Amino acid sequence: MSPLKDRLTIGELAARSGLATSALRYYEELGLISSERTAGGQRRYHRAMLRRVAFVRAAQRVGLSLDEAGQALARLPVDHAPNATEWAPVARAWQRRIDEQIAELQLLRRKLGGCVGCGCLSLKRCALYNPDDTAASHGPGARWLLGDTPPEPSAPGPGSGSGSGS
Repeated sequence: MSPLKDRLTIGELAARSGLATSALRYYEELGLISSERTAGGQRRYHRAMLRRVAFVRAAQRVGLSLDEAGQALARLPVDHAPNATEWAPVARAWQRRIDEQIAELQLLRRKLGGCVGCGCLSLKRCALYNPDDTAASHGPGARWLLGDTPPEPSAPGPGSGSGSGS
């Protein structure tokens, strides 16, 4: 019996994991999962790849990037399910990441009340109070919502304001 006989085709892995075959090929390209090839060049996946795919999906669900999921997978055994000792460092890293996300979400929740619904989210009250996108000098993202302190708005100059006819 050939060792490839007990392997899953990409279609079977897709059906079992709930991912599209294109996503599985991408995961393989990134090194998150691996396959063996038949004599005809078709992919065959060891059943353990189901666990790795589930791991990647769980990592994404808690907010890890595919790169971070790959780093975590690199710390786990390839040939068997991790035991408690092997899993503990990965779990601690995820817990830190989840705690960071919770803190960010709590900050967002506290500050979201100031949003007037324009969608800019780099607030100290939208483009009127963030001229020339001064928040950008603090780095990427919604800087004021991420915890940076916005400057106090300056008084509008002559000819500015809502009555300027623009």
